[in-house]
Amino acid sequence: MRRRDFMTLVGGAATAWPLAARAQQAQRMRRIGVLIGFAETDPDVNSWFAAFRGALAKLGWTEGSNFQIELRWPSDDLDRMKAFAKELVDLRPDAILSVTTPVTNALVRETQTIPIVIVTVADPIASGFVTNVGRPGGNVTGFALYEPSMGGKWLELLKRIAPGVKRVALLFNPTTSVPIKFYMASIQAGASSFTLQASAAPVHAQDEIEGVIAALAGNPGAGLIAMPDLFNTINRDVIIAAAARYRIPAIYFVRSFADSGGLISYGPDFAEQYPRAAGYIDRILKGEKPGDLPIQMPIKVPLIINLRTANALGLDVPLGLLNAADEIIE
Repeated sequence: MRRRDFMTLVGGAATAWPLAARAQQAQRMRRIGVLIGFAETDPDVNSWFAAFRGALAKLGWTEGSNFQIELRWPSDDLDRMKAFAKELVDLRPDAILSVTTPVTNALVRETQTIPIVIVTVADPIASGFVTNVGRPGGNVTGFALYEPSMGGKWLELLKRIAPGVKRVALLFNPTTSVPIKFYMASIQAGASSFTLQASAAPVHAQDEIEGVIAALAGNPGAGLIAMPDLFNTINRDVIIAAAARYRIPAIYFVRSFADSGGLISYGPDFAEQYPRAAGYIDRILKGEKPGDLPIQMPIKVPLIINLRTANALGLDVPLGLLNAADEIIE
């Protein structure tokens, strides 16, 4: 073999080796961890997660072919969240989808390197997950749900649909909700504007819900705001039933409450976050850093009114509020 031919052969092989290595890297099986802080039987959450899987498929990810999912459902059990977070991190996935604030709390304690994409998280700054929404900088990015001004908006809408409300209780579980102080400035401003009293109503277990709402009914003019909280979401049927039983007008932070019989809801469409999260996972798997991907806010915030519940409570919903609603349940 002539020297020139030999060098061409060697040079061509050297060029081919890194190309082959890159192809092998691109084709390797990827692993996505998923930690969902809702009940596995919740149909809404299952629908949202199906949308996440569907969006990944549209982006070219075929489960069992080029990626696999490690899925865990700790519900609202904080101990299981911690155990599952450690379990997932020990598997060294390429990225993790983190669903709810308490779940994300558990994950960030376990890893500061594995990319985490968040959904159904009230406020990542207030919770300490990031310091800058435009450029998070660390291993956490994704999609936030609420802004502090939402607190005042809930108060305003509750007063509009139930003008007789004079005192409002803020229902939340301190161990699973975003810190309530996040909303308090706007709530207090709204309370002053509408001459209302607003007070915290913390609960720590399902069996405390009835007592809190029953106590509200002891004085006329009571209203309820169910604050953004994993605990409230999981116990929404209990909260809605107690509010109906004691005839307490209540506003909720997500439409699933109104769908289940709650009076009124005003909050982001949780479902739209999941396909968007799949897009972020796709970008991370293709080499982008989570710290370079901005935290995004909701695209839409629908107002849902359950007219059946309003009629049952004897409320005459103002025409202006009905016209402002994105959907009316009759």
